[in-house]
Amino acid sequence: MIELKTKLTGVIQRTPTVKSFRFEAEDDVEFKAGQYFLLTIDVNGEKRTKPFSFSNSPTEKGYIEFTKRLTESPFSNALTNLKVGDTARLKLPYGTFTLKDQDERIVFLSGGVGITPIRSICKYVDDSGAPTDITLIYSNRSPGDIIFREDFDKMDRSPDNNIRVIYTFTSDAKDIAKEDKCRIGHIDERMIKADVPDYNERVFYVCGPPKMVEYMCEILKDKLGITGDKIRLENFAGY
Repeated sequence: MIELKTKLTGVIQRTPTVKSFRFEAEDDVEFKAGQYFLLTIDVNGEKRTKPFSFSNSPTEKGYIEFTKRLTESPFSNALTNLKVGDTARLKLPYGTFTLKDQDERIVFLSGGVGITPIRSICKYVDDSGAPTDITLIYSNRSPGDIIFREDFDKMDRSPDNNIRVIYTFTSDAKDIAKEDKCRIGHIDERMIKADVPDYNERVFYVCGPPKMVEYMCEILKDKLGITGDKIRLENFAGY
């Protein structure tokens, strides 16, 4: 377990309501793609600690990044008020939502900011040249809500990996019809069967708010007959 005092080095606006925060880290700080860490900052004069998934890959050296949908909560407000050079404490790594050696063909099912550990894993696979075959189905309300859109589009177009990205949108906005490779509606068994015809030969990684994770598990087990040993879960409590 690593504990370190670090400084904020940058803030990146990902969508109108989502930001990534980067903290300084030595190149030898080790973690696995998909894991999380504990962040401690000052909130109204008190030390507060919350868990955040790494949204950067272990291949992206020199910093630790997490990505959060910002609300009006005291913790979110404290994050918003952080300035470059402000300090924080990190404790890492935690979590088992990581690639397993035996999982050569996988499907990611995700929604909203639940994409953060999946971005970490996909970026690791892309950078390392791992042979993992990945299909990602990523749900958002509208195209403007997609987090890491540029990264996923680049991975999807690359001939050097086996990463396929599908976006689905739950609103009826007119601009959705202009999107390439998009789907309309929530992720369901029909969508999975259509976009992943070999679904019964793959392992499913599900990450998002607890209700979404629960619903996806019901679909996988009850509608598609996927056994529990082929399902990996990560709940984003307090999403």
